[in-house]
Amino acid sequence: MTVVDSVDAGFDSEGEQRLSLATAAARNLATTTKSVPQMQAISSRWLLRMLPWVQANGGAYRVNRRLSYAIGDGRLTFSNTGADVRVVPQELGELPVLRGFADNEVLAALADRFTQQEYAAGDTIVEFGHQVDAVFLIAHGKVNTVGAGKYGDQTVLGVLADGEYFGERSLLEAESIWEHSVRAVTPCTVLSLSRREFDELADRSEALRAHLEMVAAGPPRPQNTHGEAEIELASGHAGEVRLPGTFVDYELAPREYELSVAQTVLRVHSRVADLFNHPMNQVEQQLRLTVEALRERQEHEMVNNREFGLLHNADLKQRIHTRTGPPTPDDLDELLSMVWKEPAFLLAHPRTIAAFGSECTRRGVYPESVDVSGHKVPAWRGVPLLPCNKIPISDTRTTSILLMRTGEEKQGVIGLHQTGIPDEYRPGLSVRFMGVDEQAIISYLVSAYYSVAVLVPDALGVLENVEIGREG
Repeated sequence: MTVVDSVDAGFDSEGEQRLSLATAAARNLATTTKSVPQMQAISSRWLLRMLPWVQANGGAYRVNRRLSYAIGDGRLTFSNTGADVRVVPQELGELPVLRGFADNEVLAALADRFTQQEYAAGDTIVEFGHQVDAVFLIAHGKVNTVGAGKYGDQTVLGVLADGEYFGERSLLEAESIWEHSVRAVTPCTVLSLSRREFDELADRSEALRAHLEMVAAGPPRPQNTHGEAEIELASGHAGEVRLPGTFVDYELAPREYELSVAQTVLRVHSRVADLFNHPMNQVEQQLRLTVEALRERQEHEMVNNREFGLLHNADLKQRIHTRTGPPTPDDLDELLSMVWKEPAFLLAHPRTIAAFGSECTRRGVYPESVDVSGHKVPAWRGVPLLPCNKIPISDTRTTSILLMRTGEEKQGVIGLHQTGIPDEYRPGLSVRFMGVDEQAIISYLVSAYYSVAVLVPDALGVLENVEIGREG
């Protein structure tokens, strides 16, 4: 007799006669308690929850700003063949002295005259007090600009990294000295062009020479510290002084954000929808998980999309680098100084938050927690530090931290959607019946419409190249 036979005959697995009904048989009469389908990819999606959402009628939102004289993004691009690095000639127009100069042949000749130099971490690239006789372009790496403090100590004045430059005034000013030293923080690849090489080419190019004369002679257009056209005002005066006349100029070609879309076609067999619908509605559960996946994709695009994503749309002047690599309290303080007008929240990958916690512990600093929608979350200087697993981590274990001000009334970051669309299932999300095909499969088109807009540049700051894998 087999074990199964003994069980069926009222015996247990050891051959002993049972005194009660076996659980396997009893389970046939029991009703199983089931969970709804679970999905590991669902995250907290703090970005979608914290952004104010603005109605974008017509599928677009135009951001009107005051006229700004800043042109270009101020950061250079390089190409390389093996270890040989070259600046893209047209990118030299990002240098203030060459802005607006469009002779590609002359720009290519300038690019050919740059000399590549390699520096190890700790090397001094330029020394305080020496004559400024060259412009330097940082192709790769990070440097500190170091100057003398008020009491004679050394002070880090700023951090420069990939695509940035220094010494550009040497191309116009013949007699000037370095007012600070520049030292490599990491191994650096730097391209330099001497004033002598630049002058030689200018002597042979009438177009470049005329451009330099125009730059040197032209009075600077009045602008405020943000590069916007100045609004002339008078204050502190007495008597009948002549008041300045003014007007507020606008950008002629303001940016428009069109709503993006994430879509999929949900298919459910009619037999499944008809017969296997108790106690849970199959279409509802299929739709619930599909909507969750769409919302996850929506947040990913709002962070990473090259057209409108926050990581790619932060102004380059609003991007800073860590001082030493890992995210430290000093770095977050500097980031807060970039978005100091009513910052709403910080956004970082969960592993970045853990790395920041380790740095705080190392220093004996313990960040407080704040309540956000009933959740206790870590905060720095009272600003919530929220997790977002959509912020990428590179192969070299570097990532970014975002800080933003939010809301239209605060000229901040806003989410864009359009409500009231046909077959709306949730705000900005529709589920449209597409029919039943010849295989009896029911189809639904599921669409989410969204975008994100930065109303003014200082509403968003990014701490870049944050290292989360460095050993202590």
